[in-house]
Amino acid sequence: MKPVLKFKKLDPRAEIPKYQTAGAAGMDVSVILDASVFLDPGTAVTLRTGLAVEIPEGYEIQVRPRSGLAFKHGLTIANSPGTLDSDWRGENLLRIVNHSQETFTISHGMRMAQFVLAPVQQADIVEVDELSETERGEKGFGHTGLK
Repeated sequence: MKPVLKFKKLDPRAEIPKYQTAGAAGMDVSVILDASVFLDPGTAVTLRTGLAVEIPEGYEIQVRPRSGLAFKHGLTIANSPGTLDSDWRGENLLRIVNHSQETFTISHGMRMAQFVLAPVQQADIVEVDELSETERGEKGFGHTGLK
């Protein structure tokens, strides 16, 4: 049985996210704007979706960049992937960053991010004096080389 996401419009202009293709992992999320936003290179903006969501317990929504906007225009989500927890009921906001060399114009209704529903599991947390040994141990980032 598929989990159910319940979206509430906090603004009548908001659009309920939807999957754009049958095999899509993420549902596209649109923004609501009173006027176009001009996002200059190296800057970020917080955009409203006008939506709140009820996520089933045991799941999260990961807020991710749309691949086309990232690849073609250098736009990403500031804390990618962001997380919407199952107990969050506030408005879903998007923090968009422009990593390109060109100003990008954002218009009302543009699909600026995607939501991916993912299962989560909380762990039992235990403090210990020692950790088990592994072959890697404390070897840091890039320890396996480039090839």
